[in-house]
Amino acid sequence: MEEIKLDVQIRNDLGKQNVKKVRGEDSVPAIVYGGKNKPTPIKVDRRSYEKIMRHHQGQSVLFHINVMENDKKLRDYSAIVKEEQHHPVTNKLVHIDFNRISLKEEIEVQVPIKVKGEAIGVKRDGGSLDHHLWEIDVVCLPTNIPERVEVDVSALEIGDSIHVNQLALPANVKTKHDGEDIVVSVVPPMREEEAVETDEGAEPEVTKEKKSSEEKADAEAEGDEKTEDKKE
Repeated sequence: MEEIKLDVQIRNDLGKQNVKKVRGEDSVPAIVYGGKNKPTPIKVDRRSYEKIMRHHQGQSVLFHINVMENDKKLRDYSAIVKEEQHHPVTNKLVHIDFNRISLKEEIEVQVPIKVKGEAIGVKRDGGSLDHHLWEIDVVCLPTNIPERVEVDVSALEIGDSIHVNQLALPANVKTKHDGEDIVVSVVPPMREEEAVETDEGAEPEVTKEKKSSEEKADAEAEGDEKTEDKKE
């Protein structure tokens, strides 16, 4: 995986008011953690960052961050995104945490699992493909991070499954996942009798309400009878 250049500006003024000002400039406040240096507060151009992330949607992105102060370059380092924070209502990106890394040290990241082909148990026998894992944690050098891990399901029949230890990971890439964990499997179609039995076995809510109303009416009628008996 190649590093993607990202120019950012240092943030010398901190605090809530300055954060609002940064967002008003259509930038995103961010912090770079990790390494032996102190955390570095920065601001990132929203459009540039979101364009990169859209292009690499679902993938881990390796950045080469150039920390600038206006036109002057202060420092640079490799980093990956540790966390994104979004507005709870608008889902707009409001903050980014970067993690500073070394290109010579292995890291653990999540990589998406991409399914290829159509399982014969689905196409021919009407089964369903169950995804148990959509991502897998891999350990490797930052430059060896794969964009995705592909798994071919074409040969799977009903009852078959593919486990983590059957994945073809690229060279120099390993995983800490349990090898027996299921990635995908093909399950048989639901039998029509089971579906009908499930529907018939469930008592409609309206029936329960009707019963409740009838029971209430019976109770009231019984109470009226007892009152009449007392009068007599």
